[in-house]
Amino acid sequence: MYCTSKCQRNKGDWNRIPGGARIRHVKVISLNVGEPRLTVYNGATINTGIFKKSVSGRVALRTLNLDGDRQADLSVHGGPNKAVYAYPSEHYGCWRRELPEMDLPWSMFGENCTTEGVGEDEFHVGDLFRIGSATVMVRQPRMPCYKLAAKFQRDDIVERFLVSGRSGFYLSVEREGEIGVGDSLELISRAGNGITIAEMNRLFVREKYNLDLLQKAIATEALPEAWREYFLPRLNGPAVNT
Repeated sequence: MYCTSKCQRNKGDWNRIPGGARIRHVKVISLNVGEPRLTVYNGATINTGIFKKSVSGRVALRTLNLDGDRQADLSVHGGPNKAVYAYPSEHYGCWRRELPEMDLPWSMFGENCTTEGVGEDEFHVGDLFRIGSATVMVRQPRMPCYKLAAKFQRDDIVERFLVSGRSGFYLSVEREGEIGVGDSLELISRAGNGITIAEMNRLFVREKYNLDLLQKAIATEALPEAWREYFLPRLNGPAVNT
């Protein structure tokens, strides 16, 4: 089930910009990087960059990733529209209640930035932020693969993750710079007409043929083209076998 608003939201000040756009105060509480490593899952050895560790100090944020961070399979991970993965810390409380037997430290979901402040419902694809001396843009939700199952060592976590709506979000780097723990995401411009990350999750999992959401997603200028191509065929509704 989707997480309740108690898990998704946290009280905080609103960050306003000219024109009335606003978003709650968001900051980085853990900065996490890692190089690819081998792990064993269901008897198979796989190479993955999902194992990350918290780091201190300022870290250079470049077009494709943070210094000290790499992805193993560049055919599906990484790239300009997946340069940084952010995950709200508020979701960890939900997961700890659902999975009380597991140790869930920051970075457990493979995120680069563990954030505090708001959830997926307040981030639009195309929102532009300043973080440290870098500028980033919200691009898309995270769609997990079997490597998340390898990290958790349990087969059910991918489906749990998808239906929960607790996806986190990927950022592109519009201007390189340095970031660190304690940095705030300062809103530069709001893509108010863009689809939100929460709406993207609904469209991917529960409302695959929601015409209004499909049109909203396709019209969102900052949406990666691969997503637009994925959604376009759905405009005609589900295929009917004859």
